[in-house]
Amino acid sequence: MKDILTDTFGRKHNYLRISLTERCNLRCTYCMPAEGIQLSPKEHIMTYEEIYTIAKKFVDLGVTKIRLTGGEPLVRKDVSQILEQLALLPVQLTLTTNGIMVDRFIDLFKKCKIKSLNVSLDSLKAEKNRKITRRSYFEKVYQNILLLIREGFTVKINCVLMKGFNDDEIIDFIKLTKEHPIQVRFIEFMPFDGNRWKMDQMVSLQDILQRVTTHFDQKNCIKQQDALNDTTKSYRIKGYQGTFAIISSVTNPFCDGCNRIRLTANGQIKNCLFSSKESDILTPLRQGHSITSIIEHAIQSKFKVRSGMDTIDKFKQTDAHNNRSMITIGG
Repeated sequence: MKDILTDTFGRKHNYLRISLTERCNLRCTYCMPAEGIQLSPKEHIMTYEEIYTIAKKFVDLGVTKIRLTGGEPLVRKDVSQILEQLALLPVQLTLTTNGIMVDRFIDLFKKCKIKSLNVSLDSLKAEKNRKITRRSYFEKVYQNILLLIREGFTVKINCVLMKGFNDDEIIDFIKLTKEHPIQVRFIEFMPFDGNRWKMDQMVSLQDILQRVTTHFDQKNCIKQQDALNDTTKSYRIKGYQGTFAIISSVTNPFCDGCNRIRLTANGQIKNCLFSSKESDILTPLRQGHSITSIIEHAIQSKFKVRSGMDTIDKFKQTDAHNNRSMITIGG
């Protein structure tokens, strides 16, 4: 069979990210506009059978890893059914969550052989966390992170940094890795519909490293070996159990090693997080047509860098960000 998951730049896409829902029990400022979003009608959202059918097709074509996202994937009522079905496929199954509900699913995660979870947490201070999420769940999320660690899961904490808001907590986050075998991942603030992104709000990879090496000393900040398709630049402080990493989608994009393809909750393929163009896979599936050619077209039409925004000047242009809100993409 023709390898349709390899694009015109030789990148093989073996990692599928599936958004289960556009709904969330938080209202994070960088993810959702303050006024909320217009949700897709229920009938436009993939059913669990459709999710499995599409996922199986991708696996048959060569996908080896599936990550479930949202919104918040665990708010979907049939999430247990979805996890159990996808666990039947020969893939590494994982998910990204805001951590509020994970204590209810520990046994299910183990049953489905989920070993790693990414948990979003943008501040270690309850009041600041309330401001960015517009909800008061800090203590619940923090305790659930500790629970996941105790239960033997690999935990990665995703922290979106914003200048003047939570960039003063970089060192505090890294200190978590002294006592816990986790990875803290600092993410550069990225532009999406409704989040009022500005370049000067972003904390860059260089800014982060300068602060870290100043505090811990350069000789104690040890670069880790990054895997071929890693989105992160990873480091460890000498003597610490865990690591920290930086996802620099804006200042230092990792497009050369991209192996990701995204499926939105309403059945659209996005071949890049920053792409405003999508391929409808759900409609032809419901009409009984083959979806293979749609997958192939989505992969083969992928740009080399950030949906064509190959310079920082192009990226800064506001008309280049004609994209969904993050909550409807799934990260």
